[in-house]
Amino acid sequence: MYILGISAYYHDSAAALLKDGEVVAAAQEERFSRIKNDPSFPRRAILFCLQEAGIALSAIDIVVFYDKPFMKFERILETFYRHAPLGFKPFLKGIPIWIKEKMFFKQMLRKELRTLGRYDETHTRLLFTEHHLAHAASAFFASPYEKAAILTVDGVGEWATLSLSLGKGNKIEVLKEMHFPDSIGLFYSAFTYYLGFRVNSGEYKLMGLAPYGDRSSETTLRFAELIKERLVRIHPDGSITLNQAYFNYQTGLTMVKSRKWEKLFGFPRRKPETDLLPAHCSLACAAQIVTEEILLKLVHEARKETSATALCLAGGVALNCVANGRIIKEKVFDQLFIQPAAGDSGGALGAALAAYYIHAGKERTCRQPDRMKGALLGSAYTDAEIRELAEEENVPFRSFDNRRELCRHTARLLARGNCIGWFQGRMEFGPRALGNRSILADPRYPEMQQRVNLKIKFRESFRPFAPAILKEEAASYFDCPVCSDYMLLTAEIRDCYKKELPPGYADLEITEKRRIAKSDYPSITHVDYSSRLQTVDRETNPLFWSLLTAFKEQTGCPMLINTSFNVRGEPIVCSPADAFRCFMTTDMDYLVMENIIFDKKQCKT
Repeated sequence: MYILGISAYYHDSAAALLKDGEVVAAAQEERFSRIKNDPSFPRRAILFCLQEAGIALSAIDIVVFYDKPFMKFERILETFYRHAPLGFKPFLKGIPIWIKEKMFFKQMLRKELRTLGRYDETHTRLLFTEHHLAHAASAFFASPYEKAAILTVDGVGEWATLSLSLGKGNKIEVLKEMHFPDSIGLFYSAFTYYLGFRVNSGEYKLMGLAPYGDRSSETTLRFAELIKERLVRIHPDGSITLNQAYFNYQTGLTMVKSRKWEKLFGFPRRKPETDLLPAHCSLACAAQIVTEEILLKLVHEARKETSATALCLAGGVALNCVANGRIIKEKVFDQLFIQPAAGDSGGALGAALAAYYIHAGKERTCRQPDRMKGALLGSAYTDAEIRELAEEENVPFRSFDNRRELCRHTARLLARGNCIGWFQGRMEFGPRALGNRSILADPRYPEMQQRVNLKIKFRESFRPFAPAILKEEAASYFDCPVCSDYMLLTAEIRDCYKKELPPGYADLEITEKRRIAKSDYPSITHVDYSSRLQTVDRETNPLFWSLLTAFKEQTGCPMLINTSFNVRGEPIVCSPADAFRCFMTTDMDYLVMENIIFDKKQCKT
């Protein structure tokens, strides 16, 4: 049985294909279209999935969409009606599109599918699953657990913004929901907007900025209290009520009522790309603190309601790795699985899994460590294709027949302070590069963070980098009681590697804080001694594990900086052509694609 899952028309559209319950392929449309967070119908992603399986569209038994458009349309209409005449302009702008497209959604979807091949409605069923059920299914059915509590937290689906469910076998029972307009995801996005970042893509910047604020400072604590007094009421079970007098997302084209926020916090909305001030850092820190408080209450409620010992997380808020680190430290649950494609792209996979287990009623077998195959579910390319690119670009290269020697040579280049594009095997599914579409560097160099941020990624200098570390070495360097295979947890570096901070550190400007080395591995240690950790397993990604092993043998250091292979504003590279273009337009020194190495100096001569 082939099942195709689709997410589209909001942001991060994607496709995922199952064969008899096994994940054959999954990818975001942005990787192929080269449009960041591409919301369009995932035509290229679907064609890739079909190609990977070696089948035509006519072989698909079920196509399932990740939410129910009519329920979403109902929510939008009811919201406009409830607040009329406010919001007339966005209503006037949006309703014609909804009437044209969403009211005839099945017809539109079938029309799109027919452009990809023969689509027989009598053979291929078209199904729709609720948005939060797709999120829940993506986490639980991919997890290794027979029974687990499931929390899905995001901006909004149809009506739900939060769901608490119990997964058992091939069933998911929804126990509680929180509905729009109250939303933890929209609450966090409101601060993203007010601090000058883009909603639906800049939330991780807010999370990266938060540690530059001092959690114990008078300003941060005052902001946190103001947030809880004026903006959000937190209930004992973790559900929230937002004070809509301060928010604008129901009827306007902005997230917040900026004048009210300015009066509340004492400074205006930060304009994008302008300097970051201490007040901005303190507000980001306060927003993170309150979000963690909410999520921890939810986790305790999940344990109380389900009595499960394992927890599964999905939805965009599950990408908040700082909060995830707090959840681990609380030890409310014995086990935790976070869907690596926790956002809307993962909804495509969740929709397909829900159709297989819930709709078709198939039996489920749990598997260790999980069913995601390291999230390495995207496209791969051969040496022959890479050689063809080199011929087209008329550039020299060096080829290795022995993969072990390739890793040794690459490790030597990294140890000399070079930045390397690492392009291997199948592309990752989800927002994180996990060692197949990565930019790598030596974390021991103090200047490496700034160099990679400014001259390669072309992004804000405050942004931290993740360490990819051999799984068997992780506990010696970081205070993290569990593995973090998908780079979804933060952990503090061990005391023995920390450097003492100078007097008055908390009062320094953001640029000064960034320049001070926090540990023996300064380029992966954030201002609060934390790191967004990736543990690399020999079984899941043997080549990346071999590279880290070779680097440890040569340097004694078992970790590397690992950041996604892209520049600011672009998706992670997909093809060899994407990778070569990125390599040539940045300050990277070498590009390693499969068994072939390109040297920037030779390519420019």
